[in-house]
Amino acid sequence: MEELERLRAENRQLQQALASHAVVDQAIGVLTVLGQMPPLEGFTVLREVSQHTNIKLTQVAEQVLKHGQGAALSDVLLGELQAALARHCVDPRSV
Repeated sequence: MEELERLRAENRQLQQALASHAVVDQAIGVLTVLGQMPPLEGFTVLREVSQHTNIKLTQVAEQVLKHGQGAALSDVLLGELQAALARHCVDPRSV
């Protein structure tokens, strides 16, 4: 019985990890287009914004996706995102 519960818990954790990974990948895609940068740079932007704002990476990714659909970002998040994009994008004028 304990083994079955352990496997169920592990399955739930793996499903959550897959969902988080998908959100991060989608946000990287948004940043890749917005900043005209390769995907690795898009991930770097997400990571820097997460670290500088002390917001979990997945939460930053969710906010980037919502922003891409027209939702407003907080001033702090927007400022950090613009700064990170300016540091990493091919054409800073595109920010």
